[in-house]
Amino acid sequence: MKPTIYDVAEKAGVSIATVSKVVNNTGRISEKTRKKVVKIMEELEYQPSSVAAALTGKQTYTIGVLVPDISNGFFAEVARALENSAREMGYAIILCSTDYQIEREHDYLELLLKKQVDGIIIATEPEDWKTYNILHRKLIPHLMFSIDNLGFSSHVVTTDDIRGGYMAGRYLLEKGHSDMAVIVELKRASGRLRLEGFKQALADEGISLKEERIISAMSKIDEAQAAARKILSLKNRPTAVFAATDLIAAIFTNEARKAKVRIPDDLSIIGFDNTIYAEIADPGLTTIAQPTEELAHFAIDQLLKLIKDPTIPQQRIMLSPTLIERSSVKSLI
Repeated sequence: MKPTIYDVAEKAGVSIATVSKVVNNTGRISEKTRKKVVKIMEELEYQPSSVAAALTGKQTYTIGVLVPDISNGFFAEVARALENSAREMGYAIILCSTDYQIEREHDYLELLLKKQVDGIIIATEPEDWKTYNILHRKLIPHLMFSIDNLGFSSHVVTTDDIRGGYMAGRYLLEKGHSDMAVIVELKRASGRLRLEGFKQALADEGISLKEERIISAMSKIDEAQAAARKILSLKNRPTAVFAATDLIAAIFTNEARKAKVRIPDDLSIIGFDNTIYAEIADPGLTTIAQPTEELAHFAIDQLLKLIKDPTIPQQRIMLSPTLIERSSVKSLI
């Protein structure tokens, strides 16, 4: 059985209150007694309960993180970066992947509240933000990561998606492409913003992106495959495709290979995120890179400030993306 505070107290020959003071580093205890209790805790491998700490109003040193899909390379790398940044500050992460399901999202939010986490990072895009109002009512420190919703009051750490989309469009134009298609997550605000930036880049050159060349697909294998096949089956295929995530771009490349369409000789493609998919793709994927490590650092830093002082003014931190050039785009000039 898992050792309890009672076991520690009995073996050390002290009261439960004394063990509690050692665990929480409070009260006046002789150094001899403190060392004795610590030694017994180590022998029994006793781990203080975070729930017990929460019930006494103390910090649990845990942070809840809600992501839409951990199988998406970007969110997998985000989770790792957030965990690394949190560990440096003495915190642990409770990661919850909602798989874009509203019911699961609500269940996980309830779980995190029961776990008495010190703060919550929201990287999902809920359809119903009213559910999250409980965070305001309970004064739970929280911030939005990689998303921004003006209808929900929160601190925000995100990437400039409009600028990223614009950079993708500008790059393809400079390579001589004017007939393009886009596969984008229209159900996500980040996808819509990337599309907005991409269309603006084309508009600056007097080019209008045809609506039929805008294909909506989430970063899921089946949806991305269907979108890729739709473009690849066109009688008059575009010369280039902007995939609003690297996962979609990687799947498109694979479907093109099946259709014996050579990339970039027959069709060019550019992605977004600069995840592992971009690095291992063949050919290497040119993409718009999000500064994942910096985003994670700012998110943890901002949340910890909020945990320390919930009254600090809301901040909106937006970082700039960068272009990573590889081999998936052909120059037509």
